Amino acid sequence: NTPPRAAGAKLLKRNLSDIAAMGGTPRHALVHLLLARNTATKWLEEFYRGLAQCCKRHGVTLAGGGIAQGPDGVFAADLFLLGEAGPKPLARSGARLGDILYVTGKLGGSILGKHLSFTPRLAEGRWLARQNGVRGMIDVSDGLAKDLPEILPDGTDAKLSIALLPTAKAARQLARRDGHSALEHALTDGEDYELLLAYAAKKDPAGFEKRWKKAFKTPLNRIGQIAPALEKKHSRQLRDGRGQLLLSRQAHGYEHLR
Repeated sequence: NTPPRAAGAKLLKRNLSDIAAMGGTPRHALVHLLLARNTATKWLEEFYRGLAQCCKRHGVTLAGGGIAQGPDGVFAADLFLLGEAGPKPLARSGARLGDILYVTGKLGGSILGKHLSFTPRLAEGRWLARQNGVRGMIDVSDGLAKDLPEILPDGTDAKLSIALLPTAKAARQLARRDGHSALEHALTDGEDYELLLAYAAKKDPAGFEKRWKKAFKTPLNRIGQIAPALEKKHSRQLRDGRGQLLLSRQAHGYEHLR
C-alpha cells in the first residue's frame, strides 16, 4: 500500500540515517533490483522518481547497480550507500560509564506515517561529530530498547528518566488502540530514524545543549545516563530512576533475524 515514490525515497533515506549516525556525508549509491516479469513499468518508474528526487535533495550520485529476474509477484530493491567520513567519525563503541544519553526528536508510533516521512538527521549528525564531548552515536531504527544497548559498554546499564523520554503523539494514539503503553511503543516500535548519543558528563552538557538550540530546531532530549550494571550476568539493561527494568528481557525492538 506504500506509494512507489515514497518507497523509493525510503530505500535511500534509511541508509542516509546510518551515514548521519557517524557524522558523515553521503556520496554515491548503487541499487540492485530483483524484478518479477509482471512488474508494472509505471510503478517502477515512479519508484525511481522518488529515489532520484531524494538523491538530488541530499547530494547523492546514483552511480549504478544491478538487476535480476525473480519469481512472479516479487519485487526487491537493495541499496548500497558510500559516504565520506568527517574529521572524527563517530562509532557506536565510544560511550563510557557516566556519559549522559540524548536522543533527537520523538519516539514511537512510526507506523502511522513517520516510517515513510522521516528526514535523516544528516546535518545534525555532522554537527554532533564536531562536538568534543560526543563519544558514541547510533540511529534509532530498530527501537530504543534494541539500539541503546548497542552503544553501552560492558558492565553498564542505561538509567533513563521516564518523564524525559520524548514520546510521539502517534505512540499515544497507538496505545489507545492496542492496550500497550505509550512508553512501550516509544521503546520498541522502531523506524524513528532519530540519533541516539552519549555525551561526556565532564564536558559541560548544559553548554552543549545551549549550542544545539542555537544550531537546530530539532529537539535534543536528555533521557538518562550510563550507570553501573545492577546485575553481573545481565548488563546493558534499560532501567528507570529506581533501578527497575523498563521492559522484560523478552520485550525489545525489532530483531531482523529472530
